[in-house]
Amino acid sequence: MGPSARAIAEHASFRAFLHCYLQEVDSGQWCQAEDWSDDGSGHYRGTHVCQLALDTQRARLAVDVLYFSAAGRHRFGQVRLWSAGRFSWSTLEPEHAMFMLVRELYTLIGGMMPEVRRSRELELFYRLTDSYQVMARYIAARQADPLLLSDRFIDGEQSLLFGHTAHPTPKSRQGLAEWQHASYAPELAGRFQLQFFSVQRNLVTQDAHGDLSAAAMVETTVARGRGPLKLPADRVLVPAHPLQAQWLLCQPEVMAAIASGDIQPLGPLGPAFTATSSVRTLYCEDCDWMLKFSIPVRVTNSLRVNKHHELRAGVVMARLIEQTGFLDQETGFHIIQDPAYLTVRLPGRRESGFEVILRDNPFHRHQDRGILSVAALTQPPLANHTSRLRTLIEGLALNESRSLAAVSRDWFRQYLDCAIEPALRLYDDHGIALEAHQQNSLLDLSSGYPSRYYYRDNQGYYLSESRREELEALCPDLSDTPELFYRDAMIRDRFCYYLVVNQLFSVIARFGEDGLLEEAQLLDLLRHALKNWLDRFQGPARPLVAMLLSDARLPYKGNLLTRVHDVDELNAELEMAVYTSIRNPLHKTLADRNSPRERQLAGPRHHDVA
Repeated sequence: MGPSARAIAEHASFRAFLHCYLQEVDSGQWCQAEDWSDDGSGHYRGTHVCQLALDTQRARLAVDVLYFSAAGRHRFGQVRLWSAGRFSWSTLEPEHAMFMLVRELYTLIGGMMPEVRRSRELELFYRLTDSYQVMARYIAARQADPLLLSDRFIDGEQSLLFGHTAHPTPKSRQGLAEWQHASYAPELAGRFQLQFFSVQRNLVTQDAHGDLSAAAMVETTVARGRGPLKLPADRVLVPAHPLQAQWLLCQPEVMAAIASGDIQPLGPLGPAFTATSSVRTLYCEDCDWMLKFSIPVRVTNSLRVNKHHELRAGVVMARLIEQTGFLDQETGFHIIQDPAYLTVRLPGRRESGFEVILRDNPFHRHQDRGILSVAALTQPPLANHTSRLRTLIEGLALNESRSLAAVSRDWFRQYLDCAIEPALRLYDDHGIALEAHQQNSLLDLSSGYPSRYYYRDNQGYYLSESRREELEALCPDLSDTPELFYRDAMIRDRFCYYLVVNQLFSVIARFGEDGLLEEAQLLDLLRHALKNWLDRFQGPARPLVAMLLSDARLPYKGNLLTRVHDVDELNAELEMAVYTSIRNPLHKTLADRNSPRERQLAGPRHHDVA
């Protein structure tokens, strides 16, 4: 028998947390396995040992490193503890190690009142435990499910049992009751109808880019399940996620509107939907649109709410992207648009809670094969399984009678050509950058190799302030969405993190950990591609590519530090998370990049925390 679901979840939770800690807080003291002695406390497994000082607790941790990653995505083994008064190392449960590191982290933080510090520490303890327990539940329910390896779009979306691999609480679902997971968590693949309200037309705000109004799109969606719904001409059909509907019915303004007849609850209608990986974006194979709702749930850090400016941004960006003509020229690169929205105005509320965004659905029934997010492709495999990427490469190598390394090199080059270079060129040509992290990035792998890239997320557009005049000339509506424009220096940091550090480095690390191709070789292939792009780019992407090639450190979104400081980045000014920096694995020579000593010298230290 393999490890239990609880044990798998504990190690996955520890790996995610320790990844954050090493990148953001303390890079640790590294040594080769043969150079480290545990004073005879047990057998050692792995290539390296990483030690972390817990000075305020008069203790040290030593973590076995089973796979050392140049991109920083190590795989860890056993944890050992040495503390004052003891004469040997003792094994330690990963969960206990996480809590000791949290205690150390909050002790190191300056400028925080003791009561605030303690409150935030307890909150992080809670979310760590919640994430660990939720993950264990999902693994127990799904680990033997063959749909985890299905190539259907929705099955890939619902296969992310470990969640965000660079987040300390990847499966935290604060606000989702235990009994609600079975219906609404994507990992458990529940299906449910939407809840609907009939609303006085003069209370409804909507917009759409295309031939249909948002209201007509909603009516078409309902008709898929039961035929047209006849409403009076002065009423509009407004959908809500069932979780949000429960919340709405408890709000005083909504209760008053129901009492006056302005809003009428209609209950569940239409076809069955199911959650994609974001939890709040819902999918139906037979509908032309996905629907993105507000829900009263904190997923990882943030309460998932559609903001007023985001509604408008989706429509405006659909118009702008069309006007650039970029997607007509770049047929292997696609942006899934959010071309319509609908909401209800209530007194004193900028957002009423009824906000819904309609997203194009290119993955209808019979057109949904071979589509997989980069997050699902690079997710660590369950015990005694191989990763999605290794399975894919092995199949191609067998069919082509070629080596794994040769196929891997070709696969990686095609991935750069369809996913990375066009995203950089969109920024270079038009000043439009994308929040293209793993979960927002989908690949068409129907042929085995990446043939098309899909980007999604109306929250994830950054427009260059230096290109404002020409962009507004293309799309005058941009004058109503000034929040989309950023300085290029800020865009470089965010774009570099999301596109390269979060997405691209995860692909490199997966190849390396799976033994398909060494990370050092992939980094050399990437460096060669970057040099070619540098010669061609003349706009704002050129300094970004130059930074990747020459800077010793790269910007890094500190998900742990964001959580430690209790920042909800979706509600913060400019949606700012806590950013730090990490060593650039592209900067060193081939020999140096594999050196834990270099990582030790160049990584973050305790002073980055304050």
